[in-house]
Amino acid sequence: MSRMPRPEYPRPHFRRDLWINLNGEWQFEFDDNNVGTREKWYAGKDFSRTITVPFSYQSRLSGIGETRFHDLVWYKRRFELPDEMSGKTILLHFGAVDYRAWVWVNGMFVAFHEGGHVPFHADITPHLKDGSNEVVVKAEDPSGALDQPRGKQYWKEQSESIFYTRTTGIWQTVWLEAVSETHLEKVKMTPDIDRDEIAIEYWVKHPRPGDRLVIGISFDGEPVAEETVLLRQARSRRRIHLNDFHVHGPGRLWSPEHPNLYDVTFTLRRDDRVMDEVTSYFGMRKISIENGQVFLNNRPYYMKLVLDQGYFPDGILTPPSDEALRRDVELTKAMGFNGARKHQKVEDPRYLYWADKLGLLVWGEMANCYTYSDQAVRRMTAEWQEAIERDYNHPSIVAWVPLNESWGVPQLLTDPRQQAHSLALYWLTKSLDPTRLVISNDGWEHTRSDLFTIHDYEARKDVLKERYADQDRILSSMPGNRLLYVPGYPYRGEPILVTEFGGIAYKKSDWEGWGYSGACDDEDFVNRYRDVVSAMLESPMIQGFCYTQLTDVEQEINGLLTYDRKPKVDPERIRSINEGRG
Repeated sequence: MSRMPRPEYPRPHFRRDLWINLNGEWQFEFDDNNVGTREKWYAGKDFSRTITVPFSYQSRLSGIGETRFHDLVWYKRRFELPDEMSGKTILLHFGAVDYRAWVWVNGMFVAFHEGGHVPFHADITPHLKDGSNEVVVKAEDPSGALDQPRGKQYWKEQSESIFYTRTTGIWQTVWLEAVSETHLEKVKMTPDIDRDEIAIEYWVKHPRPGDRLVIGISFDGEPVAEETVLLRQARSRRRIHLNDFHVHGPGRLWSPEHPNLYDVTFTLRRDDRVMDEVTSYFGMRKISIENGQVFLNNRPYYMKLVLDQGYFPDGILTPPSDEALRRDVELTKAMGFNGARKHQKVEDPRYLYWADKLGLLVWGEMANCYTYSDQAVRRMTAEWQEAIERDYNHPSIVAWVPLNESWGVPQLLTDPRQQAHSLALYWLTKSLDPTRLVISNDGWEHTRSDLFTIHDYEARKDVLKERYADQDRILSSMPGNRLLYVPGYPYRGEPILVTEFGGIAYKKSDWEGWGYSGACDDEDFVNRYRDVVSAMLESPMIQGFCYTQLTDVEQEINGLLTYDRKPKVDPERIRSINEGRG
């Protein structure tokens, strides 16, 4: 067996101790003729290749590195359960499989899932045997399907322009978890800093009369609160007062500057027995708009974000290690950014964990379709709801972006159906999470959004200064030759942010590529960066920005870092400009 890739716990905000990582070497097969199901490959067939999970076959870290189209792929591996899992309910988890997955255990069908960026699981207990067991996965990812959420994954074999190599099949951790028949299914934690309370909604599987849920909250190792709830139904909600006292300063509030986290333990008890125990955490944080300004924790806050595609040279969408995710957060902060816009990717939960722990604002964004149809609407809305549910508890996430630059709604300006879709995504997101900001269509052609966000790759400071000098000039501008609002949907006083700009190309590695403007040496690069960022900082109207972009990606060389995460110039020089000192 190869070394275990990605061995860390895959779901850090809902952790149990009894689990097995199934990453590593699996059998693998292409099914280009679509015969696998008919020939029952799920029932005892051996496959001719091996692959290292959780890396897609297109990546070098998978051990295959094949970028040609193979829309149907199969996986198989064997596993044995340790004695401590005996008698437990066994759940088989998949972090993400792109795009559809069928799962069999010991030849018995256990799960189907559609949606390439979100997790799913199955109770496989009835199908397990003593000793060795076998799991088989069939994954289908139609390469040319423009009506499925695909983000930056290109529908052609060779990457070009702003599109990159596809990810087919398993690309996040596969793992087994042992639980009691009665166990905690999920929790939803909503901070309320104005009332100094945390609202906790919980779902319990198969509770019995007399079962109790004990919620213990601590901060920095010291107990803060404990409540015991007598379970009368499978789902309920509790508000817990934290008894914290704040006059000045951050106290125990969460922010990028002070990433304070509370620890939580959920213990499900039946008489004197512990039926389940889950550890988690939360941050007391509030994002809001007051009098047309962005506020974090009831104070004005200027967002300095960087666009982050979340791609890696050897793993594509899958990072090579947990340390690589942590390093991306650390480098982002080292350059003076307080946030990241994760672009066209529902990011790995481990990245969000490091953003929570180290302190980084995150805009969570859906991978978009490219055509509009009834099928695209169904797929988009279904997967988006799963993404919001998965990531709801992360304090780092302060904004949701279901659509970007009218992708998937190409006739948004003129088609009432597509306008309704944009509005529906805004209100759907609000209905699931009223605590965060929602940008229904980032960049231009807004219908209803909490923020007025603009994409503008103008490189000349004097032009940018004039364009963003006052509200009238901003509203009459057309960066990219696109209307900023759909006719009939007026500007309503939303805070104004430029959420894509810069994109300065600078070659500092062996990668060849392009950018929106070009630099010839370090000083030229720094000067160009200073021009575009200082124009944002000096504008009396702009309340935040998102620079394009953190790293070079495949054929793009417009990153502040090379694709292998080496800074192109001293990060302190970028930080000084971001802070208005350089």
